[in-house]
Amino acid sequence: MAIFRPFKAVRPNPVYADRVAALPYDVMSSNEARELVRDNPYSFLHVDRAEVDLDPSVDHYDASVYARAAANLQKMLADGVNVEEDRPMYYIYRQIMDGRSQTGIVGCASIDDYMNNIIKKHELTRADKEEDRVRHVDVCNANTGPIFLTFRDNGDIQKFNAEWMKDHTPLYDFVSEDGITHTVWKVDDTDTINKLEESFHSMPAFYIADGHHRSASAVRVGMKRRQEHPDFDGSEEFNYFLAVLFPSEELHIFDYNRVVKDLNGLTQELFLKKVCEKFYVTALGKSAEDPEAGRPLRKHDFGMYLAGRWYILTAKEGTFDASDPVSRLDVSILQENLLSPVLGIGDPRTDSRISFIGGIRGLKELVRLVDEGAAVAFAMYPTTLEDLMDIADAGAIMPPKSTWFEPKLRSGLFVHYLDR
Repeated sequence: MAIFRPFKAVRPNPVYADRVAALPYDVMSSNEARELVRDNPYSFLHVDRAEVDLDPSVDHYDASVYARAAANLQKMLADGVNVEEDRPMYYIYRQIMDGRSQTGIVGCASIDDYMNNIIKKHELTRADKEEDRVRHVDVCNANTGPIFLTFRDNGDIQKFNAEWMKDHTPLYDFVSEDGITHTVWKVDDTDTINKLEESFHSMPAFYIADGHHRSASAVRVGMKRRQEHPDFDGSEEFNYFLAVLFPSEELHIFDYNRVVKDLNGLTQELFLKKVCEKFYVTALGKSAEDPEAGRPLRKHDFGMYLAGRWYILTAKEGTFDASDPVSRLDVSILQENLLSPVLGIGDPRTDSRISFIGGIRGLKELVRLVDEGAAVAFAMYPTTLEDLMDIADAGAIMPPKSTWFEPKLRSGLFVHYLDR
């Protein structure tokens, strides 16, 4: 059964929390990170993207970057920006975005559960990205960014969260620069902590919603520490990694849309003819009349923006296997029946002709990109949490760029050291 245990956190002094909290390191470029920290010496990007404190000529994977990250993390504690708890506990972390809230519990998951597939995955990882975070975790001696986990809840955890939040004063409560409200409560009662830990232990599985590279890296560092300490007994902090665990009912997946630079040598007329072989095609109005007209309203429908006009594509019978959780995904249907055979995009992970646009940016971004020179854009119906969990349960892998979660978890609010 699953392990999710309390931990002895290093976290911001409340007076600094809103300035410390930062978006995850992997949702921005290095230049964007430099801009974000320009007027904020407390930003956790000084730890997660420590190249911002070095000359731009320094390679992002140079040893000096990881050393600077570790030094910056230690300095935050020495300067009183961060404080260290005196004992292990859980935290409740609520985010509110556009009136919708998601509330999870912060704790530590087990590297053994990850290796034994009690923590289930649905994505492949890239070796270079994984190696970067291995070095970061190892040199910092800490998990600095939480893994986004979910689980099938029977309602007990949601009920507990609601009651605790009602009866206790928040530790942090602030609105970040993007308008998202972040509120954190300590769960510091010993009896309550023990009951929560028992509740988690009764759960059959957790699922990685977001953070496959961070979790894989944390596990690799944990295994490295086991080799360095062959007398380990399993209780050491390096056997666990930082995570926020959300009931699946709390989460929302946005669409993850596609833009393609060219039509693979086809004229628009021939392209549309080939699309009609696998999809029913309905022409809609011009984008100037309604930029959102191409938003699909159900599974297996796709919006397509081409030459100033929206179309709705509906997958024809026989284009997917309804019994296969991967084949029936809309991202798979589009890839196998249009992107690959018609537009020649065999591997969307590596083909520079395709770009992926998070649904948080709206369909107007697809219209803009095509109007400014791209050939065609596709608006997707969002993948569901049930799709994600079904694929993970089957031990299968989702196609790349299948899910986009919002809001993102902030880094810096919780740090889990590996030897405290």
